[in-house]
Parts: sequence; C-alpha cells; structure tokens
Amino acid sequence: MTIFTRITRTTAVAAMGLGLATGAQALDLRGWNIHVEDYPVSIAMESFIDEVSDKTGGEVTGKVYHNGVLGSQPDAIEQMRLGVLDFGEFSLGPMGQAVPETNVVSLPFIFASVPDMYRLMDGAVGEAIGEGMRAKGIQPLGWYAAGARSFYNSVRPINTPADVDGLKVRVMSNDLFVKMIEAMDGNATPMAFAEVYQSLKTGVVDGAENNPPSYESTNHFEVAKYYSLTEHLIIPECLCMSLKTWEKLTPEQQDIVMTAGRASAELQRELWAEREAASLETVKAGGTEVNTVADKAPFQQAMTPVYEAFLADNPDLSDLVELIRSAE
Repeated sequence: MTIFTRITRTTAVAAMGLGLATGAQALDLRGWNIHVEDYPVSIAMESFIDEVSDKTGGEVTGKVYHNGVLGSQPDAIEQMRLGVLDFGEFSLGPMGQAVPETNVVSLPFIFASVPDMYRLMDGAVGEAIGEGMRAKGIQPLGWYAAGARSFYNSVRPINTPADVDGLKVRVMSNDLFVKMIEAMDGNATPMAFAEVYQSLKTGVVDGAENNPPSYESTNHFEVAKYYSLTEHLIIPECLCMSLKTWEKLTPEQQDIVMTAGRASAELQRELWAEREAASLETVKAGGTEVNTVADKAPFQQAMTPVYEAFLADNPDLSDLVELIRSAE
C-alpha cells in the first residue's frame, strides 16, 4: 500500500491561489540530516518534505541537507531551537543536554523490544517526552528507528549478565553505558568509534555493542564473531521541527506537516527493518555466530544500581521512567 498520496496539479494550483488570496506566508525550509542520501532516514526525510510541499500546494517547501553539511548534531539541535534550522532528524541520545526528558530512553533495557518502543513512543511516553521537547523549542513530528544495540565480542556468546564478566567492552562516552557494563562485572572502555576495529583486532578490547547495520558495515564482524541480540539500548530518533517554524504555519499546514511526519516515520521504520535483516544475513554468511537472548529479565535486574544512580541524579524523571517500565 502506498504511504504517500499525491495531490493533482489542479488542486495544487488552486491551493496556491487560496494561500495567496488569504495572505498565507510561503515558507522554504532547511532540514538537517547527518546520514548519506540513500540511508533509510534520508529517504524518509525526502518523502516528508515532498509530501508537505504537495499537500500545501507549494506554500511550504524545503530542502534536506544530508551528510551533516549544516554542522554537527549538537550544534544543529541548538540551531533548530533558535529557529536557524527549520527541521531535522536527531537521535534522542545527544538531545539530552537540551531536553532532560530524552535522557530516559538511554537507560539500558528501558524498552523490552523495538516493537515495544514504537508502541510507547507513539503513545503516552512519546507525548510526555514531546512536552519536554516543546518546552525547549522543539516540535516532534515522528519517531524514527535507530535499531537496537547488542553486544558482540571475540570470546563467547552472551546469554546472561554473567557472560559479560571480565570482558573488555568498548562503549560510547556516556556514564550510563559505563555503569551498564560495570553492573555486569565487565570492564567498560570508552573510545572513539573509529578506533574500535583495530582495538578488537589487537585485543585492546574484547567486544563492543551496536546495531546490526553498524556491526556489518564497519566490518567489526570480521574480528568479533559472536553477536548476541541483547537489544540493551533501543534509542529512538526524532523527526523534529523548530517550534519557531512550527508557529509560522497555519493550523491546516500544521496538520499536513504532522501527518507527513508520522507517515515518514512509518516509511523509515520499514526501510530500517529491511536494512537490519540484510545486515544480519551478511554477517551470518561471514561466519558470525548470532544468538538471540530469550530472557532479558536477568539483565534488567542487573541494571538496578544503574537506575538507582540515574534517579538519584534526576528525581524529576522518576514518573517517566515508571511510565515506561510499568507499561504492558
């Protein structure tokens, strides 16, 4: 079934005429994207802005600037808050500095699965996080997928927290992720992503963690043959608009933009799932031993000190954490 519906040329011309007659402001938007043009995020963003242009009869148009050419992700988030950039697609991980509520999704094992994350982010959890974003000048339009990060290493499969004991595991430079490894008696090693392949090859670290496309495209599977689908981090991404830009839109245009944003999220999720499946097939063909972790409860229980420390530092986020953990 086609996700996007095109309006006819006649309707577009009529809509443009109506907009000009009522004094509607024509807007040409700039969008930020860190990914290459054929990436699932990029394709979905292009579909979003095409849909908006079509449905507004050309009153709202725009261009997506790929490959991070408009700046780094933290800088772009700040520029969007200020209205310098109109829209963009961002991981909720680095958004935490500006929007505290988004830090919650970086807690390990906070979501039971990727479908669980979709369900919650499309509902009350996404709305609660969205309120925090709007308070900081960001209007969410749709929740994109970034896959689930899982462990890989050169020593053994990981099925229980005890299997992490003693392993040297590269993590992103974030205290939450260091504590996650330490809670399972592993040795956390923060390092730049570009250094991971050589560090795995030489034994500086035993393993790392990432989603299947990253594990495959970086060739990490060549030097770390055990890939265990723990899905310990499921950090959603957001197609967002500057609140300053959002408030320039008419109510009808806002409806169009929101509908297009949600449709683009559905498209991106489909494309991401296809990319993940292809990556898993590639690494299996390359000799990787892939195992699914059926019971995540022991991992979740092991994270108790991580959550206690986080909530001690962020007591105002306890209700949001409970909302996610108690959801059925």
